[in-house]
Amino acid sequence: MKRLGSLIMLVALPTLLAGCAAKPPSKAETKIANWTKHHVTVGGKKDINPIKASEGSIDEGKQSFTAYCMVCHGLDGQNTGVPFATTISPQVPSLASAEVQSYTDGQLHWVIKNGIYPSGMPPSSGDFSDKEMWQMVLYIRHLPKAGSLGEPAVYGGAAK
Repeated sequence: MKRLGSLIMLVALPTLLAGCAAKPPSKAETKIANWTKHHVTVGGKKDINPIKASEGSIDEGKQSFTAYCMVCHGLDGQNTGVPFATTISPQVPSLASAEVQSYTDGQLHWVIKNGIYPSGMPPSSGDFSDKEMWQMVLYIRHLPKAGSLGEPAVYGGAAK
């Protein structure tokens, strides 16, 4: 009986290990996932940002973003200096990407507030006020040039 168990494990182990290998999603899977997020799972589509874009409100959004979001998205929102951004699955999206920028302001606010499970995007509800989250939306809409702010100090970089 012990020998049979060992034989089963010897045969099953390669299958188990192969099942653990993560593969990037196909183009079709990515398209379906993005459509689902934009039209089904992410709320707030019709919510309007009550804060007007101004130098001051965008800067306030940048300050809140820098205090929390830069760990995964970099100081510039484009993953500059984030060592794991492209090595995890799903990858951390650049906030300047067409995928992210195609969300409405209300959807961006909803994502900041509620997160996206199981993507790794955590909710910020309770960490920021509603006003601060809307200001972060403004910052995301007005991101600086990639790399222009340097790399997060937490990863050994220095802000410019």
